[in-house]
Amino acid sequence: MRLRNISLFVILLLLLVPSLTRAQDIQVIKKRVVADLMEPPINKNSITQLVRSIQPGGTWPGINYQDISRTGFQHKDHLENMLTLARAYKKPGSPFFGDPSVKKAFSAALDFWLANDFRCDNWWWNEMGTPNLMINTLLVMDSSLTEKQRVEGLRIARRANLETFGARPGGDLMPIAGMLGKQALFTNNPDTLQRVIRVMASEIKISTGRGLKPDMSFHHRTDNVISTLTYGSNFAASFAYWASRIRGTQFSFPEASITLLVDYFLDGICQSLVYATYPDPGAMNRDISRRNALEKEDVALPQNLLAATDYRAPELETVIRARKGEIKYNRTCDRYFRYSHYYTHQRPGYYASARMHSARANNMEEPHNEEGILNHHYGDGSFFISRTGHEYFNIFPVWDWQKIPGATILQKAEMPHWRRLARKGRADFSGAVSDGVYGVAGFDFASVHDPLKAHKAWFFFDKEIVCLGAGIHADTALPVLTTLNQCLLNKQVTVGSDNKAITLKTGMHVLPAVSWVYHDSVAYILPQPTGINLSNGEATGNWRRINHQAWATEETVKENVFSLWLDHGVQPGNAGYAWIVVPGTDAASAAAYSKKAPVKILSNTAELQAVQHTGLHRTGIVFYKAGSVRINDKLTLASTAPCIVMVKAEGSTVDTIAVADPTQKLSSLQLKVNERTIDVTLPAGTEAGSTVVVR
Repeated sequence: MRLRNISLFVILLLLLVPSLTRAQDIQVIKKRVVADLMEPPINKNSITQLVRSIQPGGTWPGINYQDISRTGFQHKDHLENMLTLARAYKKPGSPFFGDPSVKKAFSAALDFWLANDFRCDNWWWNEMGTPNLMINTLLVMDSSLTEKQRVEGLRIARRANLETFGARPGGDLMPIAGMLGKQALFTNNPDTLQRVIRVMASEIKISTGRGLKPDMSFHHRTDNVISTLTYGSNFAASFAYWASRIRGTQFSFPEASITLLVDYFLDGICQSLVYATYPDPGAMNRDISRRNALEKEDVALPQNLLAATDYRAPELETVIRARKGEIKYNRTCDRYFRYSHYYTHQRPGYYASARMHSARANNMEEPHNEEGILNHHYGDGSFFISRTGHEYFNIFPVWDWQKIPGATILQKAEMPHWRRLARKGRADFSGAVSDGVYGVAGFDFASVHDPLKAHKAWFFFDKEIVCLGAGIHADTALPVLTTLNQCLLNKQVTVGSDNKAITLKTGMHVLPAVSWVYHDSVAYILPQPTGINLSNGEATGNWRRINHQAWATEETVKENVFSLWLDHGVQPGNAGYAWIVVPGTDAASAAAYSKKAPVKILSNTAELQAVQHTGLHRTGIVFYKAGSVRINDKLTLASTAPCIVMVKAEGSTVDTIAVADPTQKLSSLQLKVNERTIDVTLPAGTEAGSTVVVR
C-alpha cells in the first residue's frame, strides 16, 4: 500500500511539474515584456503638462474626439497619453512613481475612454491600434487598476484576436497574435499563450499567397506588390520580439521557424535597405507619403534575433554595428525579387534598385486611407541611387510626381484620381538575371494609365550601372520625359559639354550636347552628347497633396531639389535613351570616364538591348524576341525565345552563361554560341523566372 501511495505521488508530481513550470515561465515572460514597456524615459515636463491640462471629464484639449474617419482619429493621442502616464506612475525611479495626481489623471482618461469606447472607420484602429495600446497600458498599470478597469479594458484589448478580419495570413496576423500573447500574460493564461506561439510559428513559412515569398520578398495582399519594408518588417519584428522574450522557456519557438525568419531578415529586408540601414525608396508604397518614411532602422529586430539564435550570428552582428554607426557596411550583393518585380544592387559605396510591374501584378499598392495618392507612376521602372541614405529624405511633398527617377512618363495636366491609381500590369516581360554579384533587368513597359510603351533595361556592374530605353512610343499628343534623378540638392551641379566643365547657377536649364552631369558624388554619363533638362533650386509643396491623413496639412514645405531629365518630345514614335550612372566619383573623374568608358552599348533597340563591360568580361543581353547579338569579333550569341542573358567570356571562350525567363511562361529555350547549340531547361513552379547558370 505504501509503495502504491508513493507511486501515485510521483505520478501526480510529474503531472503537476509541467503546469508549475509553465506558470513560472509565464511570469518570466511577463516580467520581460513589462520591462520593455517601462523602458522609454520619463519626460518630466510632458507628464506635468498632461496632468495639468486634463479636463474634469478625462479629455485633453487639442484632440478632436468627434472625427472618427479613416483620415482622422486623433483619439490615438489620448491612448498614447494614457500609456505615458501609466509608465510615469509605475516605473521605479520615476519622479512620478506612485504619484496620486498622476494616478488620478490616468484613471480619468481611462474611464473616459471606457465610457465612450471610440471606434474608427478604419478597421485597423479597432482591431489593432487601439487594442495594442490598451493591452500595453493594462500590463503597465496591472495591480493599480480597478476591477472595472481591468474587465472593460480587457474587453477592448480582446478585439485583437485570431478570429478577427485583420488576422489573415500576411503582415497583420503576426502583430495581432502578439497582442493576444500580451492578453495571455495579463490574465496569466498559459493555454492562450501556447496557442499564440503555435500560430506565430506556423506563419513562418514560404507562401505563394500572402506572406513570405520563395524569393524572400513579402506580400501583404494578393496584388503581388512588394511590402517587405512595411507589413513584412512588422511581421518579422513581431516574431523576433517574441522569440527573444520566450527564449529559455517551455514556450520557445521551433528552431526551423527562427532560422527561416533570420534568412528573411538578412536576405530580404536588409537587401531592401541601403547598407542594411536606410529604407530604399524603390521598395516603398503609400508609406512613402508619410513624414520621415526613410528614417534609419533601429537595432531592435536584429538584436532580438541574435538573442533568440546563433544562426548567422556574425551577419546579424554586422547589421547591428552598421546601424549603430560603428562600422561601414561593406556587402557586395545583387538580388532580384522575381515575385515583386524588384532588383537590388548593393555595393560598399552605394546602393541602387529598379522597380517594375507586369501582368502578374498591380503597378502599385492601393492608396488605402488616402495615403500615397500621387503614386500612379512610382512602379513604372523607377530607379533610385543612394550613397548616404539621405538623398530622398522627406522630399516627397515637393516632388514632381511625373518625374519619378528612372521612369518614362507621359506628361499630363493632372493625374488620374487616386481611386484609379492601382491597376493590373499589361505586359508579361518583366524580370532579371543575376549571379548574385552582377545582373541585368529588363522591362516591357506598358503604362496602365496612359497610351505609352517603352523597353527599359538596367545593367548592373561594380562601378557603374547602364540604363537603356528604346521603342518609346506614345499614342497621344503630349510630351514624354524620362527622369534620370530627382533628389535633394547637395551643393553644386557641374555639367560637361564640348570638352568644358561648367558649374551651373541655381535655376532651370535646357542644355544641348551634354556629355556628363555631376551632382552629390554621382556622375551621369551620356555616351552620345545629348540635350538635357536640369533644375537645381527651390521647390515647394505640402504633405496634403500626397496624403489626406489629418496630420498632413497644406502648410508650405520648401526643399532644394536636383532634377535631371530627358525630353523625348510630343508623341514620340520610336524614341530612346542611354546613360551610365557612376556613383562615388568627382567631376574630374566624370569627365575622364565620359571619354574612356569601360562599357560598350552593343544594341539599344526595341528588339534587343545589350551592354558589354570590357573590364569584367561580362555582357548583358535583353532579348525581347528571338534574335542574336555579336559580343565580339569571335563570339555571337543567339536565342530562340525572349529572355535575359548574362555572359562571362573572353574572345571566343565562354566561361558561364546566366539565363532567366522574364515572362515566367517558358519551360525551355535554345541558345546558340557561335555554332554550338545549348538546350536550356528553365525553372518552373515557384522557381519560374529565376536564374539558371550554364557552364
